[in-house]
Amino acid sequence: MKMPERIETERLVLRVPRMDDAPAIFHSWAQDKEVTRYLTWRPHQRIEQTQEFVRNCLSAWEHEARFPYMITLKKNGEVIGMIEARLEGPRVGIGCVAAPAHWGKSYIPEATCVIRDWAFQQPSMYRVYATTDVENVASRRVLEKVSMQCEGILRKYILHPNIGDIPRDSYMYAITK
Repeated sequence: MKMPERIETERLVLRVPRMDDAPAIFHSWAQDKEVTRYLTWRPHQRIEQTQEFVRNCLSAWEHEARFPYMITLKKNGEVIGMIEARLEGPRVGIGCVAAPAHWGKSYIPEATCVIRDWAFQQPSMYRVYATTDVENVASRRVLEKVSMQCEGILRKYILHPNIGDIPRDSYMYAITK
């Protein structure tokens, strides 16, 4: 199954990344230590790292392994973040990131809802889920805004290299149809 290459919401366009997105990604969040704190990779030091990241995103689309979308503003095309959907049998895993300039504007819940809604329109999809570090309060709020419920704690689940070398506990959030 392949996801649509473009999805629109009231305020956003989710689309396949392009190589010319690399500068916006690099300058808006990829080198930001606060943004990358709970991510699984270290902040980018050079634009070439971001270009390689975009190439990996394009390869993921090509191989239908995962579907990373650029989140852009419908009114002007500005790149404000990314959301990724991983199709895993009857479930979809979601991960996202946003530029700090756009935090608190409900763009990430809006993007998450459209992925959730797409998933539940598919006859074979029954679960949409996401995990978040137990200390990542902002992400927990986003997941709760889109009607996901916390199902429990995954002990020593994921490594966040910007915090330390020991895997950290995460909350599992999900919604089912």
